[in-house]
Amino acid sequence: MLFRKKEKSDRDLEVNPFYKDKNALIVYIKCDKCGEVFRSHLRIGYDFIINYDDRSAPFMIDKVYVGSKCPSKIELKAKFTGSYKPVSIEIDGGKFISKETYEEEVKG
Repeated sequence: MLFRKKEKSDRDLEVNPFYKDKNALIVYIKCDKCGEVFRSHLRIGYDFIINYDDRSAPFMIDKVYVGSKCPSKIELKAKFTGSYKPVSIEIDGGKFISKETYEEEVKG
């Protein structure tokens, strides 16, 4: 018998849109304007900025994504605990989608 991970719901994505994969966190995003989908690998120890101002959230991400379909920017800002669990997440110009939704959209 095979056990499949259930797809993250919209509520789950609001709380934690990141998927853990070896030495990275992966996030799936969809542009609000054109609907283009993105997969972003955020490598631990490389893409994360050290946040010296907040000991409860020592790591943060500040990324801007621009797709090939439109010039709109998608801004992602997030703060993380020392174990890379999200404390606060902001996204502007796009929305988080599940891995399964991303794979369906890419297949077309």
